[in-house]
Order: sequence, then C-alpha cells, then structure tokens
Amino acid sequence: MSAHITPLGHGIFTVDTGFQRDHFDAAYLIVQNGRAAFVDSGTNHSVPRLLQALTHLGLGPESVDWVIPTHVHLDHAGGVGLLMQHLPHAQLLVHPRGARHMIDPSALYQGALAVYGAEEMERSYGQLVPVDSQRVVSSSDEMTVHLDDRPLWLIDTPGHAKHHHCIWDAASRGWFTGDTFGLSYREFDTDRGAWIFPTSTPVQFEPEALRHSIERLLAPQPSRMFLTHYSQVEDVPRLAQLLLDLLERTVTLARDLQQQHGQDPKRHSALKDGLLQLYVHSLREHGCSLSVPQVAQALALDIELNAQGIGVWLDRPAKG
Repeated sequence: MSAHITPLGHGIFTVDTGFQRDHFDAAYLIVQNGRAAFVDSGTNHSVPRLLQALTHLGLGPESVDWVIPTHVHLDHAGGVGLLMQHLPHAQLLVHPRGARHMIDPSALYQGALAVYGAEEMERSYGQLVPVDSQRVVSSSDEMTVHLDDRPLWLIDTPGHAKHHHCIWDAASRGWFTGDTFGLSYREFDTDRGAWIFPTSTPVQFEPEALRHSIERLLAPQPSRMFLTHYSQVEDVPRLAQLLLDLLERTVTLARDLQQQHGQDPKRHSALKDGLLQLYVHSLREHGCSLSVPQVAQALALDIELNAQGIGVWLDRPAKG
C-alpha cells in the first residue's frame, strides 16, 4: 500500500492529496464490489495520487462511477476537472450551487486569484479544468445515489459554504463532512483523542446555519466522521460538543472585536490574535503540550483564512 493511501475499513481509503503539507488535505476513495467513488479531489497536483490509489487497489479508471466534491473550494474540488478527464465512466455529483463553477470554473478561479495571488494559485492549484455539463449531476437535499448496491445519502449543509453537501454512508455509519464538521489535525491528538475546531474560510461563513448543519449531521448518531482536514475521527459526541463550543466562542470573540474596531483594518490582526489565543487555550484543556509558536505555525493558514471569513461575515448586511 502506498504511503499516501490509508485503509479505514468498510471499503474506504484516505488518500493524502499532498496539498500544503502531509496529513493536511484528504480525498476519499470508496470501493464497493469493484466499483469506486471519490469524495473530494484535492487540487490538480493531487490527481496522480488519486489515480495511483486506484492502481494500488487493482482498479482501473473505468471502475469509478462517481466523483463527489463536498463543496467547490479549491482544496476540495480544484482537481475535479482534470480527474474527470481520466475517468471515462464517472459522473460528477455536486451541490447545485457549485455545479456551474465545475462546468465553467473561470469565476471560481478569479475569486481564488483575488485571495491568493497569481504565484500561489499556480504553485498550489494550477489551471482549473472544466467538466462537460452532460457529466454533471446536481445533488438535492436528502437525495440518495448508489455505488453498486451501496446507498450514499446527501444532505444540504450550509454554514461553511452555501455550495456544501455532506454524504452519509450507512455501511460505515459515517459522514463525509468536507469542512462542515470542522478541522482536526493529527499533530494535536493527545491521550484524550482528537481535537477539532470550526473553519470560517471566506466568503460564506454563517454560524447559525453551520450550527444547524452540524446538528443535522449528529441526528443519525454517526460512529465516525471523514474529514477533509484530516481523515477519520471517531468519538463523535465529544468532538461535536467541542466544535460547537468553539463555534460559540468564535462568534463571541468576533462580535466583541466588532464593537471595539468596527471595520478598522486593525480588526483583522485582532481577530487573528484572538483566534490563536482561543485555540491555544482549548488545546491546553485538551492536554496538548505544543508551544504557542508551534501551534501558531501549524495553524497559520487556518487562522489567516478564518479571520478573513469572519471579517466578511461581520461586514455582511443582515447576517444570520
């Protein structure tokens, strides 16, 4: 088995996409009776690893029936178009709000370009490849598709992004959660298990909608969550309580800083400092012994993007 591929049981495999660093960004390969589905794709640079995963499992590209990005942020769906070119029988199952961006990714690319700049876009993502509209299926809330005889049930899960759905796999009693159920990196694991925190990446963070989506995920009492960042976590009730608590603390922090700074540019730095303090405090409670500089380094990208997304939410009229 390749070092990039981790079997999780129930015919599910994590593929480390290699985006940013090891153990940061996962795609999933589900195999059922020789048929396969990918959930999330990573970026264009991840596609060779996804195809390699098929080869390692003795599967050909023609065995893939579905490619299912949880949402169309580029670390989840940037490689979809290129991947689909290698999979002759696959259909793309995407949230209806994201379908047009997979068919014509120009607006998606320009939006990311405005955030990251041309050099970072080329380094991390490359040029986005469109998907033939005849191969695109739009999901709907509580829709079921099948991978051979294995049902996959999808629900609409806004809060992180309006173009986000999650996929319930009854065989594993697990959700493929994208970013809805937060982020959990393995370097923060302790004797207490995993640590988790919410993501508010620009530009559609809505905390009340996110809370509702998390509650929907908890309704079937899942045994595990398959996170894009990163991989499988269990002990779901404890993690859900931690995630919802940190979401509430994040909102309180954001509103306090809004009162202090309004739209002053200093607010962004204050948000980043406040988020780091919030995470360090939570990690100390979790028994994590990493130093503050180590935590700051590991979470630098997330803190920057979370602060950006919170700023967009604070400045949005009639926010939810």
